[in-house]
Amino acid sequence: MAREYSLIPKPVARVETKYRRIVTELPAPASVATLETLYKYEPVAMRGQPPIVWDRAEGFQVYDAYGNCWIDWSSGVLITNAGHAAPEIVKAIVDQAQHRLLTNYCFPNEVRARLVEKLSTMFGEPDRKTFLLTTGSEAVECAIKLCRTHGTRAGGRAKNVIVSFEKAFHGRTLGSQQAGGIPVLKEWIGNLDPGFVQVPFPDGFRTKDVTFEGFLRSLNERGVQGPSVAGVILETYQGGSASFAPVEYMQQLRQWCTAHKALLVCDEVQAGFGRTGKLAGYQHYGILPDLSTWGKGITSSLPLACVIGDADIMDLHPAGSMTSTHTGNPLCCAAALANIGVIESQDLVGNAGRMGTLLHTRLRDMMKRYPANIGCVDGKGLVAGVACIKPGSQQEPDADLAWDAIQGAMERGVLMFSPVGLGGGTIKICPPLNINEEALRESLDVFEDAFAGVLASRKAAA
Repeated sequence: MAREYSLIPKPVARVETKYRRIVTELPAPASVATLETLYKYEPVAMRGQPPIVWDRAEGFQVYDAYGNCWIDWSSGVLITNAGHAAPEIVKAIVDQAQHRLLTNYCFPNEVRARLVEKLSTMFGEPDRKTFLLTTGSEAVECAIKLCRTHGTRAGGRAKNVIVSFEKAFHGRTLGSQQAGGIPVLKEWIGNLDPGFVQVPFPDGFRTKDVTFEGFLRSLNERGVQGPSVAGVILETYQGGSASFAPVEYMQQLRQWCTAHKALLVCDEVQAGFGRTGKLAGYQHYGILPDLSTWGKGITSSLPLACVIGDADIMDLHPAGSMTSTHTGNPLCCAAALANIGVIESQDLVGNAGRMGTLLHTRLRDMMKRYPANIGCVDGKGLVAGVACIKPGSQQEPDADLAWDAIQGAMERGVLMFSPVGLGGGTIKICPPLNINEEALRESLDVFEDAFAGVLASRKAAA
């Protein structure tokens, strides 16, 4: 169930460290008018995040206008891989704006040419092409369309089934939500497209069977045969939990898709551009998907997404038949090129791996100390999911614990977005990839203090 934060300011302890500063009540009293304006003029659906009115953000820190500063564990929402407002990205955007080319639809331009060449070749994969779009959802919709186009060419109109995974999140447009595996996001749709089928995701926590035989059995139970499958789409890691599939499972899935002329699509919108300690998240599996979808960390700033895929598949639609009004917006292309340059020159992929080792070691230690309250810690690199569970349940989500721990961390100067995943019980941790060890250790201390504080309050109230 959706939840909202109170807009009534409350006293919190003062914080003053090298990386954090909390000097007002929260929410800051002077920010309430802005929050109330948003509540009045935006849909209710836009609510539900911590009531912090962002003024500016730099590196791995977020500031309001009232003297407060947080270590950011959200990266916006896994956007700012290169850090907030990286100077190189700011300069690229300003330079492009001053060049006076802000939009030009699909008419050719030089900055778009440089970006698609870079994206098509930077992963070392042969014969790739890139289609630039605006959002991750739009990229997923495009991938679904390409799967069905390819399926029709390979096996006729009956080859149209898109297989995806339970608990998956692929976006909020109609097709992407049907490919997603979160039931609550489909309640309003009405008659679902029967060409979308979900099978259990082999996370080893909520789905104990992690064998590829389980995938085949699930398809059979749902009446789906291999020749009818146009594509299989999955997040490289599940966004609601940060769970990865076993390597062997993914390699067998790759072989199965090839054998059945079904396209394998890896959704890299959250995982891509170094987040997991690899440039592409699917590189952990040692596979090459037919198509991959990208967004979020592609610019660390402006709205841009893309589909990268085998040239023969990307060329299935003729000239002028697969376009988007803002495809390859020049400002966004300039930001993306600068972003990739920062990620490469500052070795942020390597830093994500190194800091990720610290992050996951500390979180697993927490799980050992609180086995009744943390059921699982998943993720790689600088993304982690802490699954909060009700004591004695082993799997039942504890949404209240997750919510209260996030609020407690926010009040102490560490900022996250609200809980995600099954039952709203997962705390997602995803700082910018340029976070340093000192700040990461400090923020981990804060998080554990907030988590322990919630449990202590429960015990005192019992």
